[in-house]
Amino acid sequence: MTSSLLTLEGVSFVLPDGRVLFHDLFETFDTRPAGLVGGNGVGKSVLGQICAGLLSPSTGRCQRAVDVHYLAQQAEVGDGTVASLAGVDRVLAALERIERGSVDVADFDVVGTQWDMRERFRDALADAGLGRFTAHTRSSELSGGEAMRAALLGARLANAGYLILDEPTNHLDSTHRAELMAWLADWRGGLLVISHDRALLDSMSRIVELDAEGLHAYGGGYSFYAAQKAQEREAALRELASAKAERRRGERALREQADRVAQRSARGERAGKTANQAPILLGRRKEKSEGTAARLREQQLVHREQLNERARVASARVGRDQSVVLRAPVAATSPGRVARLNAVTLPWVPEHLRQIDLTISGAQRIGIMGPNGSGKSTLLKVLAGEVQPAAGSAEVFVPFAWLDQRLIQLDPMRSIVQQLRETAPEVDEGEVRSRLALLGFDARLSTAATDTLSGGERLRAALALAVLSTPPSRLLLLDEPTNHLDLASVAAVEEMLQEYDGCLMVVSHDTAFLDKIRLTHRLSAGKAGWESDTW
Repeated sequence: MTSSLLTLEGVSFVLPDGRVLFHDLFETFDTRPAGLVGGNGVGKSVLGQICAGLLSPSTGRCQRAVDVHYLAQQAEVGDGTVASLAGVDRVLAALERIERGSVDVADFDVVGTQWDMRERFRDALADAGLGRFTAHTRSSELSGGEAMRAALLGARLANAGYLILDEPTNHLDSTHRAELMAWLADWRGGLLVISHDRALLDSMSRIVELDAEGLHAYGGGYSFYAAQKAQEREAALRELASAKAERRRGERALREQADRVAQRSARGERAGKTANQAPILLGRRKEKSEGTAARLREQQLVHREQLNERARVASARVGRDQSVVLRAPVAATSPGRVARLNAVTLPWVPEHLRQIDLTISGAQRIGIMGPNGSGKSTLLKVLAGEVQPAAGSAEVFVPFAWLDQRLIQLDPMRSIVQQLRETAPEVDEGEVRSRLALLGFDARLSTAATDTLSGGERLRAALALAVLSTPPSRLLLLDEPTNHLDLASVAAVEEMLQEYDGCLMVVSHDTAFLDKIRLTHRLSAGKAGWESDTW
């Protein structure tokens, strides 16, 4: 018998705009590792923060039997330090104040029993291969993978009985993903992983899905959950088809019944006109006929509502259509050079990977591979003109679009519609909204400030800016384009890139994704430097 560590009791959350994100959630989390899944924007991260005590629910409560450590999504890490990434900055700052003579009770409460945190954190950085960084290093100096590894150190150092990890494999290379999964396999506390990583979810003991109808728990890992969901969907589709057929039959029967009543009433009226009856009797006969018709209409309304309700319930079981469509930009293949790195020295990367000479031409589709911190993102930033090379020159000869890991292309205070109207001014607003609708952006999401969107919604918005802008991009520079995306959105990105006929350079650690997007070449960060070969 497993003991309850977290308990949700009627938890609801209402957003500042009045929209109900989720309502009346009940669930118990114990020592069995669990994965939390659901579509982008459904509220998984908000629920994780409520479980950790970082957010208060609008109604209901979350009971916690142990201390909880929450690891947030590492989408933006530019404003903090390595210590703040790991969540140990408050302890280290309190230690420094105490060493300077502080006797404030609050500082001692923050430190608690963690008097050796400075040494433990330094040793943990070294053990994780991040020894060249200190607690005070600006997080902007780390790659996405290094930032995630630093954040994960906080989970390892926390004296918590329950871990909530939000997309912990984002940006991690294959080696560090394997290390994370091995560590989690040995973890003996409670664990809730919010993720779209199928391999990580398959290692969980149970999957909990959050959707518009609430929480639904499934025993087993992701493969079992996916099989169960497929069976449920097939059954729901059959029920919906049956409900619609019954509604059609019922409507036909109701019409036929109404026709028969109308015919009887008409015959009665004709007979009444020719019958030798007193006017008072004819009036009573008419009232009776009208009363019968009224009762029939009322019965029909009740029956029709019953038929409609069954169809509505069946439709809800099928669920909202999760399909997302992302159109590839129409980009004529460039016959000649697309971009050139001429004797470039990359800044901030290991010495053996600093030098690169590369010509990109035609419709090459290049997957950029290598461990975290090897300079993959820096290479794309140099091509995009966001970072100047330490030496040499970088040129791009065609219109291009760049998607950064941290989504700096998005203006957080403005909506995606406003930003697309600027980058594609000749496309009318109706067409812009139609394209966004295919991406899963309804009227509310399309007009909301992008900093109010979920991680997956923000990434879809950035992709929309990258591929819908004009003139059409003939080169796409994509840095981890599937991070934070739900599975339906990943499939949409794969399909779009399969259709794209321009040049492509993409950084990703998702080998299944890379295999599906028709790459022609591989650019690898190896021990001897950058190496290029065919895919």
